[in-house]
Amino acid sequence: MQTMQQIKAIDFAIKKLQHGLPDKLKYHSIEHTLGVLHSCEYLAKEHKLEATDLPLLLTAAAYHDIGFTQIYNNHEEVGCQIAEEVLPQFDYSPGQIEKIKSMIMATKIPPSPKNQLERILCDADFNYLSGDKYDEISASLRDELGLIGEKMNDEEWLKLQIDFLEKHHYWTDFAKRVLAPKKAMVLKKLKFQTKTD
Repeated sequence: MQTMQQIKAIDFAIKKLQHGLPDKLKYHSIEHTLGVLHSCEYLAKEHKLEATDLPLLLTAAAYHDIGFTQIYNNHEEVGCQIAEEVLPQFDYSPGQIEKIKSMIMATKIPPSPKNQLERILCDADFNYLSGDKYDEISASLRDELGLIGEKMNDEEWLKLQIDFLEKHHYWTDFAKRVLAPKKAMVLKKLKFQTKTD
């Protein structure tokens, strides 16, 4: 159960993202963070996460991309700094803040989760790889990369997507069981495109 202070801490992050994210971030948008929050709640329920851990997971989800308000590369480290500065105002203990920072850092590519909280956040962050909106969401990532100077032609973009999906794997039991087969279908479709192009 979240306390009022925890709700306020998450609300602080959402407002900062709404007003502070650069327009060129078509993928790393407020919609992405809200989607990750939603996926975390869903995965937490599926894995019967302890009630005391859920607020920490949701806080990490709200702050995992907040560093983008200041910097693009190594935004996770900046996100950790922001969490460290802000969260004491909302009565988070030093131990809780360390857990949140560790979750944020676990999402850095390639993901490196070391416990269940970190595994859930990493899977929530890439939930879209297995979804019906994959094409739409991946197109927003391509737009974002183009706007930061990493333009790719169709062939290069297709290769990048295939490489990423082949290297990526889900971490939680539910994601391995339910999301991974859907992701495999997305990958199959992308590989089919390489034969038809």
